Order: sequence, then C-alpha cells, then structure tokens
Amino acid sequence: MPHLSRRQLLISAAALTALAPLGLRAEAVTTLKIGYQKTNLPVIAQEQRSIETALEPLGVSVEWVEFTAGPPLVEALNVGAIHLGWTGDAPPIFGQSSGAAIVYVAALPANGLGEAIITKTGNGIEKVADLKGKKVAVGKGTSAHNLLVAALEANGLAFSDVEAVYLSPADAGAAFASDAVDAWSIWDPFLAIAEVQHKPTVLVRAPEVITVNTYFLGNAAFAADPANAPIIEKTLAALAESATWADANRDKVAEALHAVTGVPLEAQKLAADRAQFGIFPLTPEIIAGQQATADRFFGLGLIPTAIVVQDAVWQAPQG
Repeated sequence: MPHLSRRQLLISAAALTALAPLGLRAEAVTTLKIGYQKTNLPVIAQEQRSIETALEPLGVSVEWVEFTAGPPLVEALNVGAIHLGWTGDAPPIFGQSSGAAIVYVAALPANGLGEAIITKTGNGIEKVADLKGKKVAVGKGTSAHNLLVAALEANGLAFSDVEAVYLSPADAGAAFASDAVDAWSIWDPFLAIAEVQHKPTVLVRAPEVITVNTYFLGNAAFAADPANAPIIEKTLAALAESATWADANRDKVAEALHAVTGVPLEAQKLAADRAQFGIFPLTPEIIAGQQATADRFFGLGLIPTAIVVQDAVWQAPQG
C-alpha cells in the first residue's frame, strides 16, 4: 500500500466527513431509518415487522420515524435524516424542483377514494365550481394540493380562483370544524374522521379527476451506494408481502390502524375498506403521469423550476 502523507490523510478524512451527512457509506447501513405516516401499508408493515424480519439476515435493524405529511418527510430524506419513506405524488415533485437529494424507488396505489375535497353540508357549496372565491384548507406540496389543482381545472376554474389556506392536517381539521375555511382537500384517515364526525358533502374524490400514484422514496446517496441495494430490494419484497396480506384482511387492517393511531375504529374501517394495497416498479406510464403533474405545477408557478421526473428514478446499482 502506498504511503499517504499526513496532509493526504487529513484531506481524505475531511472528504469522508463532508459526505457522511448525505448518507454515503463505504458499506451498507446497519440501521435503516424509514419515514412514514400513520396510514395503510406503512402501519401494517411496522405491525407485522415484515421489513425487520427480511433485513435480519443482513444484520440490519429498522427505525421508524413518523411524519404528519409528505413535505417534511421529503426534507428529512434530503438531509439524510432518514433513508427511505412514503409520500403522495406531489411532495417529491416539490422536493426535486428545489434540488432535494431524493430518488423514486417504487410506486404504490394512489389514495383513491380515500382522498377528496369536502365541505360542510348546507353551506351553499354543492359542487367544485361553487368554490370560486372560497377558502380551501390544503397542505402545501401534498397529494391533496394536486387534487385541488386538478379538480378546479376540471371544473373550469383556475387555482387562483380560490383562496388556498395552507395548513397541516391537524390544523386544517380544526379550521374545518370551526368553519374558518369553506372546504378541505384531504386524505385518509383525516378524511374518514371528518366523514364520521361531520357528515360532510363530498365535492369530488380523487379518481374522478386525476390518475396518480403514491411513492416509496429514498435518499439519493443512500440508494446510489451498491452496498445498500440488497437492503432496498429486501425491503420492497417485504412490503409486497404485507400488501398482499392487507388486501385480504381489511378488518384486521382497520383494527391495527385503530390500535396504533387511536383514530376511532369506525373511521379506520371506512379508510381500510376503500384503501388500495400494493407496491410495484416505476413503469414508463407511471413516470409519464408524474411528469404531467410536475409540468402542471410548474405552469402554475407552484414549483420554482421545471423538472424531469425520470432523472430522479432509482436505478439499482451494480456491484
């Protein structure tokens, strides 16, 4: 081995220190940090310990990190605070446009009927077109943000025709309950809770206006390291097994979600019955759909720069 000077050693050490926060390692991680929201497949996989079991032969443990929405989860991926995580369709678009170090690892079904725009019954708002000039609560950069944009366009309105009130799900729920906003664009289980508590008018459900997916994302540096490829692949296989089980056991899914979240069982049954479970590769059709959403957001000035979604699609490293 060639002799390295003290100066060369210091330079090498400094370089490794600089790369560490981005998740670059000389070998696979020993603790996989997964970001999730307390809904559907993430909760089931956590409950079953399917990923833990799959990674045990690799000597890798799992740490679950909870988030209330997709945008902060994407930021955690960006800075390397977590390695993998779930979000809806919009958060990775906002993240990629801002230069976040993220990649798409796999696709999951959309929130489907479990995502909608709702309003209080009897307030004079009966259809999406009636939202003109109204206050609509929505999480900025979330899948519900995309739903709101698409629903307005489908009904002849521009996004600027409504007053978007950007709130977290919890704050939006409080604003909706107190009539501080006129409508709310939201996903399960928050949607199911609102349906049980308020019996609202559903103005539109997501499948009526958009065809999208949700996504399993990774920190770019973590995913690019060949040593971590087996971890990602085993994680995806474990998720597929949990998804198959969940699809066939929706009553148990509702019970598990109720136990973990504390959300009333009636609401969790409603959410579980209409949920879609699965995990699959990023096909050209899926990527094209995500690109169409990104282009729409850029055209509306919602993201700072245009993006090419394909540039952020994970390719399993070789070697």
